[in-house]
Amino acid sequence: MNGFGRLVLVELSRLVHRRAALVLVAACLIVPTIIGVVLVLDTRPPSAAAVAEAERMVEQDRQNPQLEKDVASCIAEPQNWGVDPSVEDADEIEEYCRVSMEPQLDWYLYDSQLEIASERDSGSGIAITLLLSMAMMLLGTTFTGHDWASGSVSNQLLFEPRRTRVWCAKALVVGGVAALLAGVVLTTYWLAIGAVASARDRLGDGVLLDCLQMGWRAAAVAGVAALLGFALTMLFRSTVATLGILFGIALAGGIVLGILGFEGRWNPAYNVAAVVSDGVEYYAEVDCSPQQAEEMGEEMGYGYCSEERTLTFAQGAGYLGTAVLATGLGSLLWFRRRDVP
Repeated sequence: MNGFGRLVLVELSRLVHRRAALVLVAACLIVPTIIGVVLVLDTRPPSAAAVAEAERMVEQDRQNPQLEKDVASCIAEPQNWGVDPSVEDADEIEEYCRVSMEPQLDWYLYDSQLEIASERDSGSGIAITLLLSMAMMLLGTTFTGHDWASGSVSNQLLFEPRRTRVWCAKALVVGGVAALLAGVVLTTYWLAIGAVASARDRLGDGVLLDCLQMGWRAAAVAGVAALLGFALTMLFRSTVATLGILFGIALAGGIVLGILGFEGRWNPAYNVAAVVSDGVEYYAEVDCSPQQAEEMGEEMGYGYCSEERTLTFAQGAGYLGTAVLATGLGSLLWFRRRDVP
C-alpha cells in the first residue's frame, strides 16, 4: 500500500474512534428506523375487530329514523342538498340522496394507506434526507474542528508534511464515509418500506426503483454536505464559525438572494431539491405580457407576473459541484499557505 493509502486508513481510524462521529452515525441509523416503524404502524390495515365494529355502527345508523327523514327532505328540495339543478329525473335524485346520506363503512374506519410515492416526494423520504445531510455536515465539521481545537493538526504534519495529501486524505474519508453511510441507510429504508408496501399490495410498477434512485441521489448530497462542512472548517479553523455560516445560508440564503434580485434558479434549497428529486418546479418573477396586465386591471397590474420554470438535475448538480469545488480549492490553498499553530 502506498503512502497516501496508509494516510487514508489513518484518517479513517481516527474518524471511527471519534465519539462525536459515532453519536452522529448512531443517530443516522436509529432515527430512520424509528420513522420507518412509525410509518408502518400508522398505515397498517384495520383489524378484523375494527372492521366488525365499523359494520355494526353502519347498520345501526342506517336504522336511524332520521336518515329517512333527511332523504325525504333531499328528494323534496334537492337543490338545498347540493343536487345538480340539471338533474330532473326523480329516480336519479333519490339515488343521489341515498348514496350521499347513507352511512358507509369507510366513514367509521381510519385507514391511512401506505403510499410509497408520496413518502418519496413529500413524506419520510425528504425528512430522512434532511436528517442525513445535516448529520453528515456536522460529521465533516466536528471531525476536523476537533483537530484544530486540540492542536493535533501540527502533530499530523510532523509525520506527513505534504499538506495537500493530508487535506485530500481527510476530504476523501469524510466525503466517502458520509455518502456510503447515507446510501446504506436510504437503500435499506426504501427496501424495507417497499417490502411492506408489496405485502399490502400497495406497490406500483417502478415505484421502488424510483425511491432507490432518489435515495442514491440523496446520499450524494449528504456526501457533498460533509465535504462542504469539512472544507469550511479547514478554512476557518473553527467549528462554530462553520456551523454559523452554513445554517445562516440554509435559513436566510434564499431570502437574501431574493432581496438582491436573484431568481429561484440560484436558491441553494431549490438546487438541492433538484438533485434529490431529479428536477424541481419553481416560480420566477417576469414582466407581464400586455394581455396579462389587461386581465389583472390597472389596480393589480404592477408589471410583474409569476412564471413556472423547471430546475433540472444537471443544473442543480452543477450548482452544488461548483460551490463545493470553489470552497474546497479555497480551503486547500489556505491550508497550504497559512501557518499551523
